[in-house]
Amino acid sequence: MSAEMISILVLAVIFVLATTLSINMGALAFAGAFLVGTLAGGLDSDGIFAGFPGDIFVVLVGVTYLFAIARANGTTDWLVGAAVRLVGGRIALIPWVMYVITAVLTAIGALSPAACAIVAPIALGFAARYDISPLLMGAMVVHGAQGGGFSPISVYGSIVNGIVERNDLPGSPTVLFLASLIMNTAIAAVLYVVLGGTRLPRRELAKVGAGSDVPSGGSAGSGGDGQDDPLPHERRIPLDAPKIATLLGLVALVVSTLVFELDAGLTAITIAVVLSVLWPNSTRKAVSEITWPTVLLICGVLTYVGVLQEIGTIEYVGNAVSNVGIPLLAAVLLCYIGGIVSAFASSVGLMGALIPLALPFLAQGTIGPIGMVAAIAVASTMVDVSPFSTNGALVLANAKNVDRDRFFKQLMGYGAIVVAVAPLAAWLVLVVPGWG
Repeated sequence: MSAEMISILVLAVIFVLATTLSINMGALAFAGAFLVGTLAGGLDSDGIFAGFPGDIFVVLVGVTYLFAIARANGTTDWLVGAAVRLVGGRIALIPWVMYVITAVLTAIGALSPAACAIVAPIALGFAARYDISPLLMGAMVVHGAQGGGFSPISVYGSIVNGIVERNDLPGSPTVLFLASLIMNTAIAAVLYVVLGGTRLPRRELAKVGAGSDVPSGGSAGSGGDGQDDPLPHERRIPLDAPKIATLLGLVALVVSTLVFELDAGLTAITIAVVLSVLWPNSTRKAVSEITWPTVLLICGVLTYVGVLQEIGTIEYVGNAVSNVGIPLLAAVLLCYIGGIVSAFASSVGLMGALIPLALPFLAQGTIGPIGMVAAIAVASTMVDVSPFSTNGALVLANAKNVDRDRFFKQLMGYGAIVVAVAPLAAWLVLVVPGWG
């Protein structure tokens, strides 16, 4: 058996083991890189480590470190409360508030599961208390997270743009961001109508005390009296010096990255260090809250992809896709591979493997690379509402006062619809017009 086929089979085994045994895919990928690179590819350790994504490692650590500080000092809780107050607590607008909050959190550097973990308990608590469809509220949270998830300074956006840059492909961070934002917003709008959002009352939330419409985060959804309460501590969160400094730091990160084109990871780490020096007590545990499992996952998968490139597998698979003979058909197949596999596995890990596999296919010039990359990214993340994905599982776990089996089936049914429709929609909107 050729080295190329061995590496492909090992990649399939990595995805299966990670999905069925809940083993970190990155750890499996590092082991696979070592075994395949050494035994099948004849590479030494330098050849294997040549694919280690040092730049992406810094981005992952930097932005999640900064976000951990924002979470620890209450900045994210303040943002949630400010958003609810902004709409006057009107029930009909609360699903959109949850959408915007999660979109903003991921856009400024939170990982999608982290944003969902913060907002889902609050959103599902609102749903239970004010008779809002839990499927609507949960889907708005997940699609909001994915809508903001590809901003130029986000984790997902930085990863995809980094892969594009490392492989000398034409790229457009703006197209990638807007593609995900617009498509997720569109599906959220459809859900809002179909699942009764337009029929929600326009009255304000029940009064729980003057100026007390601010959730406190953390364990939101279970109030101090033991009742399901989306407003557990019934108090307005003060905007103190650490929160103001953190907000200014997030603004500085955006400006530095987008205007001055500084490295997002190094900038984020610098801002996080400054905040840690100024307020060491509230930021001491932030380093331990960096999402190290995700760092391991991404770096492992991309290191394995580097081995695939070294031994010629990328070119081999790309030529196989190209041999389909119809470029648009090959493109839609790649989108469906991303959507179907991602519904059961890591979206970001899959993007790290799938985009490089499309390189030889894109090199032919028959398909616009900007649109194709954006389509793969969108198709691989919109399906995260599936209950088998982390985000969907968070929604299921935080549902209040529902038949959990029935809600699981609803999420699974909706997830199946998205798997069937999202890749096709991404292909029609982003690939067929020939973007890039």
